[in-house]
Amino acid sequence: MSAEESAEWTTKQTMGQSGGQCRPPCRPHYALRTSHAALRTMLPAMPSTDLTFADRDAHRAWLTAHAALPAGFRCGAARFEFTPVEAPKPARMTATVIALDQPTPAFALMFTRNAFPGAPVIIGRQRLGVARLGAVVINNKISNVCAPDGVATSERVCAAAAGLLGLAADEVLPCSTGVIGWRLPADALVSALPAAVASLQAASILPAAEGICTTDLYPKIRRATVGGGSIVGIAKGAGMIEPNLATMLVYLLTDLDIPREDLRAALASAVDGTFNCMSIDSDTSTSDTVVALSSQRVPCPDRMAFAAALRQVCADLCEDVVRNGEGVHHVMRVQVSGAATIALARAVGKSVVNSPLFQCAVCGNDPNVGRLVAAIGKEVGAHFAGTDLSHVRLTMGGRELFAGGSFRLDHDAERAVTAHLRQAELYASVPPADGLTFRPPVSWPPHERSVEIGIDLGQGTATATVLGADRSHEYISENADYRS
Repeated sequence: MSAEESAEWTTKQTMGQSGGQCRPPCRPHYALRTSHAALRTMLPAMPSTDLTFADRDAHRAWLTAHAALPAGFRCGAARFEFTPVEAPKPARMTATVIALDQPTPAFALMFTRNAFPGAPVIIGRQRLGVARLGAVVINNKISNVCAPDGVATSERVCAAAAGLLGLAADEVLPCSTGVIGWRLPADALVSALPAAVASLQAASILPAAEGICTTDLYPKIRRATVGGGSIVGIAKGAGMIEPNLATMLVYLLTDLDIPREDLRAALASAVDGTFNCMSIDSDTSTSDTVVALSSQRVPCPDRMAFAAALRQVCADLCEDVVRNGEGVHHVMRVQVSGAATIALARAVGKSVVNSPLFQCAVCGNDPNVGRLVAAIGKEVGAHFAGTDLSHVRLTMGGRELFAGGSFRLDHDAERAVTAHLRQAELYASVPPADGLTFRPPVSWPPHERSVEIGIDLGQGTATATVLGADRSHEYISENADYRS
């Protein structure tokens, strides 16, 4: 892909069409030198990581150890109270600021394809053409989507932040996440900005990772190193997740000197192979945004190594988002191989992770693999008619369950798959004290294991790995009670 093609692709948000192989998340902290050909195909699917945390404090310590900001960045946040116009009861919002020491021309932005984009997305698409960006201002709680005077309100926030930071108003990027349809509390948000700017510090990205959360149980931070520089990423996302992209805000900061067009091409490739290969509930948000910023402080020894490391950070954050999905008990990793096309492989994986019946079975540790076959057949029959499925082979947890057109089930297979499901479970449901509201009993990721599903279509060489999650009582409760 040429620089011109990648810039046009980023501007038009034509995500999910690159034909790149989806690569699942694996471990952070690596620097990789690779060829252009290797970068295009990346690496084969890798197994789940074995990172575990005994409690919230252990996870917090791990986040803190990985939270150092790259050179040239500062971040800060301020919380404040307000009363939504649409729901007259007190609420709390966080204003988060990510600022560069000097505005940079090296930035890349990608956004949702939802046809009702939020005001910050509308403005963000305009910012793609500006010469430099110097800061990002983010609020949670309210997404500023289809709200009266939404664009003007976001621009007012940008202008206020720019005045405090010594920037031009169009050098500030706005981002909002939260309830759709409500108006931003403009006066309260602008009044909170001086405190957020006063809190800016260059040590840790953790305040920003926490500040952008909504229903997230915990903040998400990942990093990778290339030469003497680093890439540090944070993400918000828990529900309304089906790319392109997700109810997701992602910020990727690097001090490596990457030219603007190279950064945009690398981000487009990374997003397509990671965030566009996941789903929690098949709902595409109005506010999805992925931002990559380079302070250009450190010479980059290898741009292909940078692109691979950026993809790694995105892959790790992608799995974090799924694992921290609303009410998620199990992460599902569906590895589709032997497909005639990338489109078929990805569509089959998405059909499996988005099947409500299969999601419920996984939540209950029930190896009801008939629902797995039904989900595959539904997608192929509706959109890939004529595809020969006579050579399909299915596995779960490495155990063959289907081949040659029929199931290979017995008591041993049932026991093995049930054990695999239980081993991948993050937590068991706790009956609600009030009989209505389920709450997860943990506020950290106990482990990084997944339900491993293999689908070999026996047709060709195309592959894709799609991440998804189960459907639980907690998911229903969270989304029934979200505004109340």
